[in-house]
Amino acid sequence: MQDLKPDRFAVVGNPISHSKSPEIHNLFAEQTGEIISYEKILIEPGNFSKDVAYFFKSGGKGLNITVPFKVDAFKFVTCLTEFAKHAGAVNTIIPQKDKCFLGANTDGLGLLRDLKKNLRLQISGKRIIIIGAGGAVQGIVEPLLLENPRELLIANRTPEKAVALVNKFKNMGEIQSCGLNQIPTNPFDLILHATSAALMDENLELSAEIIGSQTYCYDLSYSDSDTPFMQWGKKNDAHMIVDGLGMLIEQAAESFYLWKGKRPDTAMVYNSLRPDST
Repeated sequence: MQDLKPDRFAVVGNPISHSKSPEIHNLFAEQTGEIISYEKILIEPGNFSKDVAYFFKSGGKGLNITVPFKVDAFKFVTCLTEFAKHAGAVNTIIPQKDKCFLGANTDGLGLLRDLKKNLRLQISGKRIIIIGAGGAVQGIVEPLLLENPRELLIANRTPEKAVALVNKFKNMGEIQSCGLNQIPTNPFDLILHATSAALMDENLELSAEIIGSQTYCYDLSYSDSDTPFMQWGKKNDAHMIVDGLGMLIEQAAESFYLWKGKRPDTAMVYNSLRPDST
């Protein structure tokens, strides 16, 4: 019998060495009986379109996009899902039969599934703050607003970027913005950290007064050890402190479904990557 050639997939970004996407998608493939190869590709600034075009010309079947290229991916594709169109950012590229490229954004769906299904946190009526205003945030704002939070505040070091996001989504729900030094000093139900500080191992100066006894601190980054944001949450007695591995797995599952039409068991993958988790 002739061996089947694996379908080639990859994640691209800069930095990329930390990515667990290959492990996740290989576990998905084992579960679903698919034959794939999945790699991580470092792309230098300015080379996104050239490198991605070469990947697909060489037979690539799909790409995940991580920082800092989600807006570049939005500009690269030829058609968009509704979430990606509204977000202005793409984290999944699916080649189409007509040689076009469909851009999707699965970040928001991944975050919501982790929050609601895995962490049992309902968003409706909650006060939420997002720290950061980059490509990942662009993908999570609309899905969060569709859950009808009482308040969604975007705080960013450069306030103008947060204002731009508010203007983009203000017709979808209760959303406001501020600078990092203007955050109201009262507790939020959910604090979402979405800056690159964890990747750079930097600390963000945040007031402890925005944490209450029932506050969830959620870092969209993931790490084998506590990120600076998670350390801050623990230091200030947040109710729950988690990283973004669950979100990564859930958004990856949505990407896998878009490519293969099969939904993997995400809990099994999480337990495989974090066997000591409770």
